[in-house]
Amino acid sequence: MPAPSSLPPGPIDMRGAEDRTAKKRRARHFGLEAEWFAALWLRGKFYRILARNVVVPGGEIDLVAKRGATVIFVEVKARPQLEDAQSAITPTKQRAMRHAIRLWLSRNPWASSCTLRADAIYLAKGRLPQHVEHIFELPDI
Repeated sequence: MPAPSSLPPGPIDMRGAEDRTAKKRRARHFGLEAEWFAALWLRGKFYRILARNVVVPGGEIDLVAKRGATVIFVEVKARPQLEDAQSAITPTKQRAMRHAIRLWLSRNPWASSCTLRADAIYLAKGRLPQHVEHIFELPDI
C-alpha cells in the first residue's frame, strides 16, 4: 500500500466558480435593466406601475401595472433575438406566475374587482419592445 503523500493538496482552481458568479451577476443586471425598460414602456402607454419583482415562494411576477380598471401581471423576457424571448414563457413558468398572482391578489384584495390580465413584454437589442396582452388565461384566479 503506498504511503500517504506528505505534500499539502494543490491550490483549488476557483476560476470556474468565479466565472459562474460573474455570469449570474451579469444576467441579473441584464434582467433588471430589461424590467426597468419594460416599466418605462408601460408608463408611456399610461399604465401605473404598482409593483416590481414580486417574489413569493414558488413564483414571481416581474411587473404589476394598472390602467383604468385593468390590472396586468407582466412577464418580461429579454433575449438576443425577439423570437427567443417569445418562446421563453413555458407552461411551468405560467403555473409559477399564476401562483404568484394568486398570492399577490390575496394581499391586494381591492384588485379582485378589476379586470385581470397576464401580459408579456418581449425585448431584444435593436428592436422596439413587443407588449403582448393575454399571454395565458387566468381562469382559476
